[in-house]
Amino acid sequence: MDRTQGRTEQHEQPTGGSAPAAPTAPATPGTPAAAGPARVVSLTAGGFALTVNPVDGSEIEPLRPGTEPARPAKRDAAARAARTAAARPPVLPGPAALVRPLQAREEERERLVRLLGRGRSVRLTGPSGSGRSALLDAVADRCAGLAPDGVVRLSGFGQQQPGELLHALYATVYEAERERPGRIELLARVREIGAVVLLDDLEMGGTALDELMRATPECAYLLAATPDTRAPSDDSHIEEVFLGGLGKADCLELLEAGVGRPLTDEEIAWAGDLRFASEGLPLRFVQAAALLRQRDELNHSDEDDEEEEPGVFEERPRDAVHVPLPTLAEGAAPAELLASRVSESARAALRIACALGGELPHHAHLPALVGDTHADTAVAELLACGLLTPVGTRYRLAAGVARQLEEVGYGDTASEEARTAARHYAWWTGHASVVPERVAAEADAVLAALAGADVVAAVLLARTAAPAFAASLHWEAWERVLRSGAEAARKAGEVAEQAYFHHELGVLALCEERLDRARAELETSIGLRGALADKRGTVAGRRALALVVDRETAGAAVSPPLRLEAPAPGAPAAAPEAVTVATPTTPAERGAAAPRVAPSASSTSSTASASSTASAPDSRAASEASTTRVPPVAPAAAPAVPVSAEAVTRMTPVVPVTARSETPTTLSEVFEDAFPLDPKPAPPTAPRPAAAPAPAPGRRRLVLLAGAGALAVVALGTVVSLALSSSDSAPPAQGPAVTSTPAVTAPDPTVANSGNDPAPEPPVSAPPAATPEPGQSAAPTPGRSPVRTPSRRPSSTPPNSAPPTAVSPSPTGAQPTPTVTETVTPSPSATTTQTGTTTPAGSPATGG
Repeated sequence: MDRTQGRTEQHEQPTGGSAPAAPTAPATPGTPAAAGPARVVSLTAGGFALTVNPVDGSEIEPLRPGTEPARPAKRDAAARAARTAAARPPVLPGPAALVRPLQAREEERERLVRLLGRGRSVRLTGPSGSGRSALLDAVADRCAGLAPDGVVRLSGFGQQQPGELLHALYATVYEAERERPGRIELLARVREIGAVVLLDDLEMGGTALDELMRATPECAYLLAATPDTRAPSDDSHIEEVFLGGLGKADCLELLEAGVGRPLTDEEIAWAGDLRFASEGLPLRFVQAAALLRQRDELNHSDEDDEEEEPGVFEERPRDAVHVPLPTLAEGAAPAELLASRVSESARAALRIACALGGELPHHAHLPALVGDTHADTAVAELLACGLLTPVGTRYRLAAGVARQLEEVGYGDTASEEARTAARHYAWWTGHASVVPERVAAEADAVLAALAGADVVAAVLLARTAAPAFAASLHWEAWERVLRSGAEAARKAGEVAEQAYFHHELGVLALCEERLDRARAELETSIGLRGALADKRGTVAGRRALALVVDRETAGAAVSPPLRLEAPAPGAPAAAPEAVTVATPTTPAERGAAAPRVAPSASSTSSTASASSTASAPDSRAASEASTTRVPPVAPAAAPAVPVSAEAVTRMTPVVPVTARSETPTTLSEVFEDAFPLDPKPAPPTAPRPAAAPAPAPGRRRLVLLAGAGALAVVALGTVVSLALSSSDSAPPAQGPAVTSTPAVTAPDPTVANSGNDPAPEPPVSAPPAATPEPGQSAAPTPGRSPVRTPSRRPSSTPPNSAPPTAVSPSPTGAQPTPTVTETVTPSPSATTTQTGTTTPAGSPATGG
């Protein structure tokens, strides 16, 4: 029998006691008994069969055909009632707790029940300590028969996303043990749930809350939240009910019920001031009633001392001590005063709760954590004082209590208390008698101890708690403990444990269809286990990684590969250099890109000058076209290959300029190969783009300057010729007058000049060269090398000076000498042509 309340051990175990308890759920086929040293649990996670192995790591494989779980059935009324009773806070050892009445909430309760009966969702907003949880309990009793699936109580504390809440709702309504459905199946099942869902301590809003509401359209929600919680969206259609403070009469009635006697006039006045300072919050009057009870215990009269003979170990002094009423500041922040009047075990429990971020461990763990066999009664003592508040199946420090206790030194030993709690939980979670469901109920305290422990204790705790969280389907806690364990193992230098945590993270991500995360974690685990020569772990990691690859292959879109077009038949072998064709040409462009015929040596001066004038813009256009578009280059003999819409990388050989069958042996042959005397025609210029940008204003200015320069040269030549041919001046004695006037002719009308072409450059004087007779060697021209031939590359700048022109001496006779005209044969890349004319004295000089 239990020493505190006369209850048996069997009644204590299902609520989380330390004694071994058998699992309530039926054993799954293939699951060994819980008494073994390792708890291997088989689960169904979506389309995978997951085996949680605490020793070597979890193993995952696809479900075999015929082993898929059947459609789950919903729980009946009796099963729902049993699960609701299990979801309530456990019965505490010690004296029975006082039943607190629900004061002045009848109107709010009737309104909430009426709205939920119409299928509307309501958001109950009130500050911490306003009695939201007590009102939810009263509404749950009135809404038991409103929905076909009954009333479901959930806790939203620490939940920022709706995923875990949907899984908790699914596990409450459906009989699906050891099964965690995938997202698609989960959404399909929760859409069929019709229940009144009471969600306490809501911490999410906005789009996350909208997603929860859309996933369960047949459910009516009663959401209890604080005013600082994010509000729902405007189109959510959620009713808002605000829960304020109590009136003066209600506060006095609640205070009298807590004290258990009528109040004095002094206490009534004190209660009125306290209501004004606390805005009538019920939690403040629960704490005020505890202060008055403690005051009554300290203010014992002499008659009480005579009735009770004090014992040997009586701590209370014999002399009566009058304790005054607490001040208004102590009533508004009573945590320090209340904690100073409770037992030592209760104060030790408060220190543990401050070290764990406000989470109080289950009362079965307090004797081991505090070191007192009677420490399990501290929870009931603290709850009666109003220092604790129920959160789901556990207890936390009430609002503002943790801050008030830390200010007076209760948080000074936080690191030591967290280390002690972590080592205790590492032993408890690894014990074979503890079922995973009990570990999941203690998840918040375990995670808080893990956050405050040293690296060695954190690695040990994470290693033992992670398989329990995985087996209990509390996968949010599973992921958090794995990440904390991986970080602690990295700091501690435990490579094997670090590989285990990364493997489990990869398996978890694969079960949740997060393939990128699964691949990264599994590859990290395989690398670490490969360094440790862990063959079994490496094989398990590679099996899981193969499933990731299969999922990626099945879900990834097939992209067209890069195709290399085969060379055309009859084309020569590709040279080391290649031309990449990025844009195919159209037939119109191919027609426009026909090669021009090079002018012959017998062309007239006008044709030569027109060709030289048009060659500059053509060469510049070719250079611009080469930077914007690369046309396909192919031999003339190769057949046309159809070009598809896709970009094709085509390998085209580059034909050398000259082809010599024999290897050159002399230096002249090498120069002749590089600079032939009869160069081949220039390759066809690239077609101009269809829509070229308009010429810049600077180019138009160059055109005007070039035209002005040409007119100035013509005018100057005319003036000089007229001055020399006048009758007043005598001819020079040295020889005939020489006029060298550049011939300016109109461009060839066959060559069209559009507005987009670059401006023609002004003509430049070039040195004349005599045409050699057939069979006669050409005389070297002054200023030129006797070996090299003129380069075919166009000259961008005119020469500084032209060489002197060869002039034949005029005879002394009166017979005129025929004019000697020297014509320079234009080359394919020549830019200017000049004619030199020698006129005898007295003959009229012609100006261009």
